[in-house]
Amino acid sequence: MPYLTIEKKAKIFADFGGKSTNTGSIEGQVALLTERINHISDHLKINKHDFSSQRGLMMMVGQRKRLLTYLSKHNLSGYRALIEKLGLRK
Repeated sequence: MPYLTIEKKAKIFADFGGKSTNTGSIEGQVALLTERINHISDHLKINKHDFSSQRGLMMMVGQRKRLLTYLSKHNLSGYRALIEKLGLRK
């Protein structure tokens, strides 16, 4: 059973992107990447030598960083709200 079901993805996009079909929103994409990053981080705590997952994690972190940079340049208040809601940048 996959950890990220269709219903869970729809809920993430509904919470962050406005509605569940708005999969292209920056906020929804960042929230989905954050969910995937958290899941893979937990996996890597148990499996320390899984280097292919580690590489995938680094790629996802870079993608999230690029999306957050874009959002901060175009919508600073939305960026700050998203960071607060996701609990990033402690």
